Amino acid sequence: MTTTIDRVATFEYLGVDPALVAALASQGITHPFAVQCEAIPDALAGRDVCGKAKTGSGKTLAFGLPLLMRSAKAKRRRPVGLVLVPTRELAMQVHEVLEPLGEAVGRSMALLYGGADIERQIKKLHQGADIVIATPGRLIDLVDRREVELASVEVVVLDEADRMADMGFLPQVDWLLRRITAPHQTMLFSATLDGDVDRLVRRHLSDPVLHEVESDQPTVEEMEHRFLQVHQMDKARVAAAICRGAKKAIVFVRTKRGVDRLVEQLRSENVQAVAIHGDLRQAFREKALQGFASGRMPVLVATDVAARGLDIDDVDVVVHYDPPEDHKAYLHRSGRTARAGGSGVVATLVLWDQIRDVERIQKRLSMCMPIVEVFSNDPRLGDLVSWKPDDGPS
Repeated sequence: MTTTIDRVATFEYLGVDPALVAALASQGITHPFAVQCEAIPDALAGRDVCGKAKTGSGKTLAFGLPLLMRSAKAKRRRPVGLVLVPTRELAMQVHEVLEPLGEAVGRSMALLYGGADIERQIKKLHQGADIVIATPGRLIDLVDRREVELASVEVVVLDEADRMADMGFLPQVDWLLRRITAPHQTMLFSATLDGDVDRLVRRHLSDPVLHEVESDQPTVEEMEHRFLQVHQMDKARVAAAICRGAKKAIVFVRTKRGVDRLVEQLRSENVQAVAIHGDLRQAFREKALQGFASGRMPVLVATDVAARGLDIDDVDVVVHYDPPEDHKAYLHRSGRTARAGGSGVVATLVLWDQIRDVERIQKRLSMCMPIVEVFSNDPRLGDLVSWKPDDGPS
């Protein structure tokens, strides 16, 4: 079922618990997104749900509200609700959205992911958590330690299943799902439903209702694109000039070492920047994300670990400091800007020997944009939205 429903319904109309409606209203959330309009009634009816929806479409509430309403109180170490997600960042974001709503209906949650204090997570499970939000690896570890038992789970959510497939987690997901022995409801959300994700659906969902929803994630047409040919010795200064003209910018770099090096270079250019990549301690990652989301730090430099799952408002510039590997990565990275109807510009920095690869990416995206040579002293870099690609030199 494909839909482009306008946001004319209300959460009350969809059957959402009044306590949850009030909690949403206190956050200024009064009208559901399309994916919520489609998925919530079927999920509340107990159907298995298969949703084709991208990051930014509102799917956390689409599965989270039914999950909260259909999850009973749990015994110690025996949760009744489970959300599996591919990354620590997404686990934290789902928890941040659902925890205050859980408090409104008396449901407690445990957040389980690698890189954090496992003893603290075990303590939370022993205190009793009705719903667990977890990455596969950490949850398997806790199951092996017999600190959590999945036999009582009644509602399962698989969020960003395509990302879990890309990261090689589906064998772990399958291992966990086979240990859920009670009758249960399964909701799966994914940007794509082919290949390994389709096999996962066939194996673990029972007569699912399919909702394919046009998401709020921006398309290529909704972003402004700039392709800039730069010189290696001037590349970091070009990035700095772009970032100085942005309110909030994410800069994507291919390697962890490259992220750290660019952060130092940006700071030497008086640009406040923080790093996020897999080698950083979790506390540093969380602090970096919080500083960026709050606006205290205007520039986040990241590897592709941040290209999926992050839902941060008001990012007006995305910089591909290193061009992405393919057109899919271009869209995943670029989708951090122009969200929820906002504006955004995407700048790709291209060295002379990367021009052909970038042209191939453009072709796959049905784009035909000039690759314009620039230097860091070009004043147009401070306002890329106003500078149209066919403009002459200033």
